[in-house]
Amino acid sequence: MALLGYVAASLTTASFFPQAIKTVRSGDTRGISLGMYALFTLGISCWGVYGLLTRDGPLIVANAITLVPAGLILERKLRAVLAGRERRS
Repeated sequence: MALLGYVAASLTTASFFPQAIKTVRSGDTRGISLGMYALFTLGISCWGVYGLLTRDGPLIVANAITLVPAGLILERKLRAVLAGRERRS
């Protein structure tokens, strides 16, 4: 059962890296919703804490790794909004 959890976690986690790489390379965050990424990143953090509390390996690993690209995208979007280059969306 844990193997299936790790496979699922790997696939969903890997799906965020292309967007993070594209955002870093282009610097363009206009198509990204600040609200969505803020809520999503908070949700990942909560799932990570839940994984720690329940000692669920796949939850811990997946959310710790997913937090990196999601946090990076959120950080870039926040910078653009705070610099006045983009509106909040």
